[in-house]
Amino acid sequence: MLSLASPLYSSNLPLLFSSSTSTTSFSCPPQHPLRLPAVYCSIQTRNTANHCTGKNQKWILPLLSAGVAMALVGPTIAAESPPLLYSIELHEPSNALSLPTWAVHVSSVAEWIIAMALVWQYGDKPGNESWKGLSWGMVPLLGGAMCACTWHFFYNAESLEVLVALQAALTFIGNVTICIAAFRIYKSQSSSENI
Repeated sequence: MLSLASPLYSSNLPLLFSSSTSTTSFSCPPQHPLRLPAVYCSIQTRNTANHCTGKNQKWILPLLSAGVAMALVGPTIAAESPPLLYSIELHEPSNALSLPTWAVHVSSVAEWIIAMALVWQYGDKPGNESWKGLSWGMVPLLGGAMCACTWHFFYNAESLEVLVALQAALTFIGNVTICIAAFRIYKSQSSSENI
C-alpha cells in the first residue's frame, strides 16, 4: 500500500519504522529542500511462503510456454488467414511512403513554417525590418514542399507529374528570393554599422 501524506514535512525528519508480526510499515520523508509531501510505504508480509512460490509457481511455466508459442505461431496464422481478413487490411501501392518518411516530410514542413514565423518576429524589432524580406523569400520553398507532399499523398500518381516540375520551379525561385533577401539584410546591416 502506498499513500501520499497531505502535510509537508521537513527534510530533516528521520526515517520512521514500525513493525509487527504481520505488517511492516515505514515512512519515507523527502530529502528535497522544496519540502515535498512525505510518502508512506507499507509492506505487508505473511507468515506463509512468498506469493511467487507454492501454488502460483505452477502457472509460470505454462504462461511462458504459451507466450513463446504465440510469438512463433502467430505470424503463420496471420499469413494463412481467410480472404475476409485481407479485405479489412489497408493495401497501399509499393511506392507508398513509410510512416517514418511521412514523419520527416510533415515535420520538415512544420519546422519551415515555424522558422518563417520566427524570422518575421525578429523582423518586427527596430532595426531588423529587412529580415521580413527573408520570411517572404521563404514562401516559394514552402510551396515547393507542399507540392512534394501532395504528390506523395497521391502515391506519386503519373497524372500529377506537373507537381514535380512545379516543385523544381518553386525551389529555384525560392533559392533566388532567399539569396536576394540575404543580400538585402547584409546591405542594411552594413549601412547601419557605417552610421
